[in-house]
Amino acid sequence: MTKELELALEIAVEAGKLTLKYFQQRSLKVEQKRDKSPVTEADKQAEKLIRSRLSKAFPKDGFLGEESGEKQSKSGRRWVIDPIDGTKSFIHSVPLYGNMIGLEANGEVLLGVVNFPALNQIYYAEQGGGAFCNFQRITVSTVKKFSDALLCATSEDYIFGNSASPLDELRGQTGLFRTWGDCYGHCLVASGNADIMIDPKMNPWDIAALLPIVTEAGGMCFDYNGNPASIFGKGLVSTNQPLGEALLKKLRNRS
Repeated sequence: MTKELELALEIAVEAGKLTLKYFQQRSLKVEQKRDKSPVTEADKQAEKLIRSRLSKAFPKDGFLGEESGEKQSKSGRRWVIDPIDGTKSFIHSVPLYGNMIGLEANGEVLLGVVNFPALNQIYYAEQGGGAFCNFQRITVSTVKKFSDALLCATSEDYIFGNSASPLDELRGQTGLFRTWGDCYGHCLVASGNADIMIDPKMNPWDIAALLPIVTEAGGMCFDYNGNPASIFGKGLVSTNQPLGEALLKKLRNRS
């Protein structure tokens, strides 16, 4: 484990403990950002903690965070942070929210950490090192047929889209569908507990930490157009290899 990953794990746990102080508070104040998405004091304080701790350890690294914007890098590396992914879950006392930290360099995400403090689960990976949950190695499923697959999405709206994409047809083809969404759904794919997770609308901080976790678990990530996944891609699809190849074939063959 690199010192970067070790520190990211430590900080994610600290951020998780901070957010738990706000979790299930009925008096929690919820504000609305320009994009109409919710934000709380927990989001702001968690990002402040993460950036402060990483800045002390790596002062030349840049940052890209959901709540506090971007700081240019002097090292060629950038930490990409989502202090609470799944804020809507968080404000409604649903424990499926995560603290996300990714490290990017030259367009590649080198490591990712996703902590689910209310579940006491932490997922992490770095390039070439495998993927883990609570220090146990994880791998994606071996499901090969859509009819046997568990499909996840953040919202049912993503399954009944108007994009004429083969991804919009998946609900009728898969064996089971659940809205276990946001970062939780992608981590379920990485651990083999779900088979496909689709998310058409994502920001860089929603994606960064997930990419190494899913791919190091043996999975595939690509965007809604079938392009290799990047933090600036059009959404994110996470799945295992057999289903991923079949989905990419569908995307290539669409009229």
